[in-house]
Amino acid sequence: MTLADYLKFLFALIFVLSLMGGLAYLMKRYGIGQGGRLVSSKKRRLKIIEILPIDAKHKAVLIARDNKEHLVLLTPNGDTVVETDIDSETIDSRSINNDTK
Repeated sequence: MTLADYLKFLFALIFVLSLMGGLAYLMKRYGIGQGGRLVSSKKRRLKIIEILPIDAKHKAVLIARDNKEHLVLLTPNGDTVVETDIDSETIDSRSINNDTK
């Protein structure tokens, strides 16, 4: 094999890897392949508000759905709902009132 053959192989490899990376970026950007519907960010009903790592294997996750928040503890053994139906509007008004005092 000549140097030209090696260069053709190298450029073909770089081209294919860049196509794969571009496709992966587009799929992630538009939410394709995640099992969910394609919904604009303004119309989303479900979102992760905050993730707090407790230790290497445990996380506390605050999830919002339709202006209600739910606190979930994620462990290797499973998930535990700690608190549910937290009204996010009430929390926002409480934090504003505490900040002004």
